[in-house]
Amino acid sequence: MGCEISNKERAGVINPMYDCQPAGAQYAGIGVKDCIPLVHGGQGCTMFVRLLFAQHFKENFDIASTSLHEDSAVFGGHQRIQDGVMTLARRYPELRVIPVITTCSTEVIGDDVEGNISACNRMLKEEFPGRKIHVVPVHTPSFKSSQVGGYSECMQSIFKTITTAKVAPTGKLNLFPGWVNPGDVALLKRYMGEMGIDATVFMDTESFDSPMMPDKSISTYGNTTVEDIQAASGASASVALARYEGATTANYLQQEFEVPATIVGTPYGIGNTDAMLQAISRITGKSIPESLVKERGVAIDALQDLAHMFFANKKVALFGHPDLVIGLAQFCLEVELEPVLLLLGDDNSKYKKDPRILDLKAKCTWDMEVVCNADLWELEKRVKDPAYKIDLIMGHSKGRYVGIYNNVPMVRVGFPTFDRAGLYRKPTMGYAGAMELGEAIANTLFTHMEYNKDREWLLNTW
Repeated sequence: MGCEISNKERAGVINPMYDCQPAGAQYAGIGVKDCIPLVHGGQGCTMFVRLLFAQHFKENFDIASTSLHEDSAVFGGHQRIQDGVMTLARRYPELRVIPVITTCSTEVIGDDVEGNISACNRMLKEEFPGRKIHVVPVHTPSFKSSQVGGYSECMQSIFKTITTAKVAPTGKLNLFPGWVNPGDVALLKRYMGEMGIDATVFMDTESFDSPMMPDKSISTYGNTTVEDIQAASGASASVALARYEGATTANYLQQEFEVPATIVGTPYGIGNTDAMLQAISRITGKSIPESLVKERGVAIDALQDLAHMFFANKKVALFGHPDLVIGLAQFCLEVELEPVLLLLGDDNSKYKKDPRILDLKAKCTWDMEVVCNADLWELEKRVKDPAYKIDLIMGHSKGRYVGIYNNVPMVRVGFPTFDRAGLYRKPTMGYAGAMELGEAIANTLFTHMEYNKDREWLLNTW
């Protein structure tokens, strides 16, 4: 038995698993309050990403486009940057941050983004002398990396632009969870509150699950403020929960402002959540409260009721963001599921040396395959192969047809999930998230048993 780590054999992509770098950069940008990302490219680079966000969250988000046309491809899109920044500044008096996000076309053209931002800053200072707008250069060519890399790049660029000096010590903890749902942000904030820790979550997307108020207003925006980002340089420490989405910013704060950085495994499952809370407890000196110990016990009891009878030896295929996929694979081991296929969808060469994958390799007593730079065709090919005997698929909604056409049950998790109601509202991280995830897996398997009349009588005796 062993673990094979490889790249897909084809050069082309069939049914991509990830979106492009600008999509990830836009997600990071909308996590900041009073921020409107300006995507320097064609309208589709904004329109289709906004559609994804709207499908996932059932909400609308403000994202602007420089709307390049053929003339810009020949003569350059410099003027479009300046016009876009100034239009946003004039139209939105509360606007404080504008990430200028490049795309494949503008990177190929070679537009001088930094030079244009300098020109924009001069025009902003002249037209709005008492107002500070942070215009952030974010280089995200679509022909390399993915939405994962774009999210990381935008996060780091925003901090580099806004966090320019070390502030007085705040005693706060910086928490970088990566690309997660509002339900996970709310859970992490609750955990920090129960531990008595003053923590700032970057980016705070809890309000993406926005209420409809009596005055019929709906406000969907990030909660992370410019002041939060500036104060990050005075924090007592940073903890990154996502190696590929938040760690670069935590490391930047350590290098530039001597804010100690700790990278922990993304807290999917019991063991990873234990390790996260223990690390935060060591850093802050705060003890883990009895309320979280009890929540842990409830989750373990719920998972124990399911593991041996329904999960044992079932073979699982996982796809999605690397931190999510690896964390879910670790969770599978805890509940006796067998992760036999891990699909990671971009060209990051660091995946093959990830210590968590090496740990999985040491623990597996079955054959496990990790495919980097993968697409959903790789998933379909293996699901159809009788040698794999896949019992369950876990991933985002773009893989739904692989499950439907091959009669394999699928649990929706990750981004985007648009064919199930309210998943963004539920946690996947932490003890509560582990219980939610375990019960979602069980209910998916139960429904599949009933639909296929496959030993559904077991549910009578459980």
